Amino acid sequence: MHFLPFRRFAGAISFLGLSLMAACHQPAATTHLSGKAGADNPAAAAEAATAPAIGANPILPGDFPDPSVVQVGNTYWATATSSNWGPVFPLLRSSNLGRWELVGHVFPDKLPAWADYYFWAPEISQEGNKTYVYYTAHKRGGNLAVGVASADRPEGPYTDHGPLVGQPDGSIDGFPMRDEQGRLYLIWKEDGNSINQPTPIWAQPINETRTALVGEKRELFRNNSATWEGNLVEGVAMVRHDGYFYAFYAGAGCCGAGCTYATGVARAKSLLGPWEKYARNPVLTSNDAWKCPGHGTVVEYKGHSYLLHHAYAARGQQYVGRQGVLSEFTWTADGWPEFRGGSTPIAPAAAQAQSFTDEFSGQKLQPVWQWPVEQRPIATLRSGQLHLQARPDHAGAALGHSTTAPDYTATTTLLNPADLPAGCRAGLAAHGDPDNVLALVARGNKIALIQTQKGQTTTLAEAPLPAVKTVQLRVQTHQGNRFTFAWSPDSGTTWQPLPADGAAVDGSFLPPWDRGVRVGVLAHGPASATAVFERFTLTDAL
Repeated sequence: MHFLPFRRFAGAISFLGLSLMAACHQPAATTHLSGKAGADNPAAAAEAATAPAIGANPILPGDFPDPSVVQVGNTYWATATSSNWGPVFPLLRSSNLGRWELVGHVFPDKLPAWADYYFWAPEISQEGNKTYVYYTAHKRGGNLAVGVASADRPEGPYTDHGPLVGQPDGSIDGFPMRDEQGRLYLIWKEDGNSINQPTPIWAQPINETRTALVGEKRELFRNNSATWEGNLVEGVAMVRHDGYFYAFYAGAGCCGAGCTYATGVARAKSLLGPWEKYARNPVLTSNDAWKCPGHGTVVEYKGHSYLLHHAYAARGQQYVGRQGVLSEFTWTADGWPEFRGGSTPIAPAAAQAQSFTDEFSGQKLQPVWQWPVEQRPIATLRSGQLHLQARPDHAGAALGHSTTAPDYTATTTLLNPADLPAGCRAGLAAHGDPDNVLALVARGNKIALIQTQKGQTTTLAEAPLPAVKTVQLRVQTHQGNRFTFAWSPDSGTTWQPLPADGAAVDGSFLPPWDRGVRVGVLAHGPASATAVFERFTLTDAL
């Protein structure tokens, strides 16, 4: 291949001069191509047939929207949207694009001082010995803005440099790109769709320290509402190939059951245009297995080109969330990217079932645990136990784990339920957000199934809780939204369903439009109260 993503630069400028620049971040879409990609291009078809084995999709199982990836040496680094779950922006590492390890977060402990929520669309890039993460967040007292953080190593620690641009209508999806003369630009979307306006894609020079935009901004292109793009284009990710700049971008609706997302591509000889949209857009679209593919990053592996993007699995869709999926593309004879079959490849084999167990035996929480970004709980580990301090607001103090399949079982053990003070409840929960939760809890001398919907809490069922030292709690979930709860007073020897008839509870209300469900623990009540848990398990099976 003859393109080089900006994130792979790491010293390549001195070798290649200033003719190659790139970066990558969002979209995915549809194409009007039929049959196998390369059907009219035997050379491309032969090349596709020799693609290296990477593994079954999703390569990032769970809720990993807007994935971005960069190669640093022989290692790939990825991150993704964390939205309103902390810690902010996961950092994942891989040697082969197929097996990933979560090693930390861009902002593991403290939020950037200027931002409060909606941590979206991180774009990870590498230049020289520096790693940069451009990201979107909601500015305190303002609107959405694009900021940047840097580190001396991909794993961090990261230093935040604050917001770069925040227009009145909002600015999102920052992406770094050098022009044909080597000048560094920030590419971003003006969030006009939030007020029923067009969504121009802008480019403006940025200084080499990545602390400020300079010069004048220029519009590259915008959405055409009369086409498949609908009310927006966003998530531009660029590469340079054979004398053209290529912008992969997403259009239409990103999220939820009614999503219409797809990916298009545009190209230009000069970074500032004029830009030409591909006549056969969209180039990546839904199929029977994957819905609404979009917002990704171009990456190479063993001489082959891929877009790492998100998509919903057809089964479980919004309840699991937008998962990280890899789609291969080749270049046509007339210089446009072509995805095999015009859609996200169907996994050649079922992805391996995921299983997670936490014995709480470490000194600090494992990095997989998440919490509402504005209500970080106080949690400590001691002697194989999780001590979770209660909160009186919303549904309480919450810790959750991303789910990776629509069918799963989660269990935990609550210690000394009778010691919970009056007005306190604690237990196992399926979390949508702080105001939408289903939970099986101990409170007083009862076990209760409670529902919090739009901040209003109701009790769905109750049962007497005997005087026991421990109570095991279990939730089994089917199709992502049918929840069955049970509890055991005798270490799992017998299980008592709640409600008593074992009826499933409809959890369709749980996930927000841009996130999947988390399952974990909670403690609601005065801050003086603490709930103690042992062992948490989550398995992709009923």
